[in-house]
Amino acid sequence: MSKTVVFKKIVSIIFIVLLIGLLIYLVPLFKELLTEAGRENFKQSIDDLGIFGIFLLFALQFAQIFLVVIPGEPIEILAGMCYGAVWGTLFVMISSLLISCFIFFLVRRFGREFVYNFYKKDKVKKILNSKLFKDTKRIEFIILLLFLIPGTPKDLFVYLAALLPIRPYRFIIISTFARFPSIITSTLAGANIVEGNFHTALILYGVIFALVIIIILIVNRYDKSKTTDEIMKTLK
Repeated sequence: MSKTVVFKKIVSIIFIVLLIGLLIYLVPLFKELLTEAGRENFKQSIDDLGIFGIFLLFALQFAQIFLVVIPGEPIEILAGMCYGAVWGTLFVMISSLLISCFIFFLVRRFGREFVYNFYKKDKVKKILNSKLFKDTKRIEFIILLLFLIPGTPKDLFVYLAALLPIRPYRFIIISTFARFPSIITSTLAGANIVEGNFHTALILYGVIFALVIIIILIVNRYDKSKTTDEIMKTLK
């Protein structure tokens, strides 16, 4: 068994333990969010966690991106619930940046074999050998779309980008800021949930999702090579 597989198993166990512990701690509080007293109790409980709460949330996000076990939105919503829209967004942006850098340079150091420990070899080869990445001049544009389009496996492309001819700092900048619409939507939703504004949270999701779809349609309208269509075909 390789060291990478052992490390993956250790991270998986830590993630499961942390997640179970967090659920035991927070689930009773979630049930009370429908009342004002319950929401105040939730805020106080998060304050009581102090720096440990930040560490716990970072550990969960690290495991989520590293293992790609769950979508990022639940962690982002939780960040908004715990620390508000502004600080929650800042936390997720910075932690995503740090974790993406860590993964990117690990893959650059150990190559494809490292990626194969996390993803099926056939899937990795299919994506890397697709038409999307044949034109090296368009790789940065494609990476931008991949991180902007809702529902794409963004964390997978943190791994795969390291195997592409793209400068590290440019990938990190593109991937970090392209995550912003999704992150701000989720943290705003989380912040509104804690304030009892459940309808506002749903509206925010709808508005941001609609804006992203409009952007994609505009890009697809003027992109003669139909890049977004090719992205969707490749990810099937």
